[in-house]
Amino acid sequence: MKFEDMNLTYGCPLQLQSSNSSGQPERFSCRLIGCLPGRSILLSVPKVGGKLIRFRTGQKVVTRLMVDNGIGIFASVVETQTADPYPILHIAYPENVSFKGIRSATRVAIEEPVAIVNLSTGDNKSTLGALVDISISGARVEVVGKIGEIGNILQLNLKVNVAGIVRDLSVEAIIRSRVEPESRDANNTETITYGIQFTETDEDRRLLLYAYVYAQIGNEDTIN
Repeated sequence: MKFEDMNLTYGCPLQLQSSNSSGQPERFSCRLIGCLPGRSILLSVPKVGGKLIRFRTGQKVVTRLMVDNGIGIFASVVETQTADPYPILHIAYPENVSFKGIRSATRVAIEEPVAIVNLSTGDNKSTLGALVDISISGARVEVVGKIGEIGNILQLNLKVNVAGIVRDLSVEAIIRSRVEPESRDANNTETITYGIQFTETDEDRRLLLYAYVYAQIGNEDTIN
């Protein structure tokens, strides 16, 4: 698809990926300032530790952005970086944008610690578990021991990283399935897998959840 077909609003967030001097990928957050169709795209200059990142003319970058129903990805090169009257990064206008539509059922494998509270029991006891996959509609959680029954309402608390920005996320979910192991391990413990469905109604929490899931899905994509 064409860049202009996404109908982006100025100020929308994007993620830039480049390589450092040792060839390792680095990702930075920025915002769309403007564009000249067919010529260039103007972005805010990312900062790290309060300092502006310096990009080289001709440096290759990969840009990712979220739209209503998916993720857009395109490769480009830096044209120039200006400082006056304010910092702007100019990158070449892409010929095409790769688009990956995201359904609510699209899941991505992760490994994130999560603290879980069973709101249905009312004892406020927090149990540590692990999120092993996630989508915008639900997740799979592994926990040593039982945390609840099917139909119980849970509160999940975890730290999420979206484009280098770390936030605390707390979302409500309902247990939809439970799979118990056939046997215990050498320490006489059992890891139980729970399938949960997100039921969070707070818009800010849902927005952060969606941003995190889309970022994880986008991180799996590469451009040759």
